[in-house]
Amino acid sequence: MKFTRILLKLSGEALMGETEQFCHTKLTQLAQVIGKLVEEGVQVGIVIGAGNIFRARSANLEIVDRVTADNVGMLATIMNASIMRDYLRGEGMKAKILSPREVRPLTAAFARDTALNLMQNGCVLLFAGGTGNPYFTTDSAASLRALEISADVLLKGTQVDGVYDKDPHKFSDAKRYEQLTYDEVMDQRLGVMDMTAVTLCAEQGMPMFVFDISDPQNLLQAVKGEQKGTWIKKEF
Repeated sequence: MKFTRILLKLSGEALMGETEQFCHTKLTQLAQVIGKLVEEGVQVGIVIGAGNIFRARSANLEIVDRVTADNVGMLATIMNASIMRDYLRGEGMKAKILSPREVRPLTAAFARDTALNLMQNGCVLLFAGGTGNPYFTTDSAASLRALEISADVLLKGTQVDGVYDKDPHKFSDAKRYEQLTYDEVMDQRLGVMDMTAVTLCAEQGMPMFVFDISDPQNLLQAVKGEQKGTWIKKEF
């Protein structure tokens, strides 16, 4: 394996089927691949978005306060993490949810030393509840947790095979980048992650790899360094 400690960022859509919020097949396949990584000695942390349940940005903000909407979204990430945790446990793994504040009986409060000790003992950690503050996305939470646990890489699983100069679903001539610097991502506003997350990774030199996780087996290849995608680093 190319990496020994990873932070995997998944969108809520990665858990969905064509019509259902949670797809048993996808969840099972993800859990099995993560199990293979753990067997190989890879320490795994996961941040999952909540787009399959609730999107704060698409809530009716004329009625629902933005802070309320963001708090609801953070609660939804705990729901997703709870489902994923049980699928991981179903494959025989140790898995635990950590959040900025304890939410009994589902989560324990995040503390860096606790997280590192758990990961070193083969426990998969799901970091839920965002950063614990409104106005920050799960992208920002993923960047923050990746840095806090000293991950080798932030792996962002998406529904396309990397970063493009424009939407490949709409434009047949869209160009995929093999590699980008964080400065290029910000200058071109490529929308890989929100600017807070990008800036945090850039300042601290956290490498990011963006790849297609519609087939969960691609995660295994990404950790081996063999998957097609886009590398983003402070410099090359």
